[in-house]
Amino acid sequence: MTRIIAGEHGGRRLATPTGDRTRPTSDRVREALFGALVASGDLTDLAFLDLYAGSGAVGLEAASRGATPVLLIESHQPTARIIKRNIATLRVDDRVEVVAATLPQAVKRAAPRRFDVVYIDPPYDLPQRELTEVLTALVTGDWLAEDADVIVERSSRSDEPDWPNGLATVRSRRYGESTLWYGRALWT
Repeated sequence: MTRIIAGEHGGRRLATPTGDRTRPTSDRVREALFGALVASGDLTDLAFLDLYAGSGAVGLEAASRGATPVLLIESHQPTARIIKRNIATLRVDDRVEVVAATLPQAVKRAAPRRFDVVYIDPPYDLPQRELTEVLTALVTGDWLAEDADVIVERSSRSDEPDWPNGLATVRSRRYGESTLWYGRALWT
């Protein structure tokens, strides 16, 4: 079981998928991620997008800390059902939505909006080319608010994401097997 670390639902436990299909973001990495985000300011009323959402722990942590709306995208239908149960358990269905689709499908199905924070935690074996396609789709699909933070979690053995035009590296931080790459949307 994974838990919400802080905020309105701090300490609440979340259901997680069984097996090795997903790799939950560790409490340590989530604490570091939200520590960095909160250092830049409060999450209250920031639009938050969680791609490759898994159990939804990162997006639900954001909601617990005041982010709204929160959109979680998860392509695996059974895992998306677990996220829906977690949303119902926390009673945040008025501000958290899950879309069970791949990113290209979600772009077509989700209501258009711009996000202040985007968290991307794909499978570690996702090829760099596919990650770049996802990052490019966020830029060209107009999913990013001005100065949006885009955070990519990758294996510490992976190269830096190939940021497309419109996104730039801010910094990276390593946490054992995981590295968080922080990018920022560039508006001209």
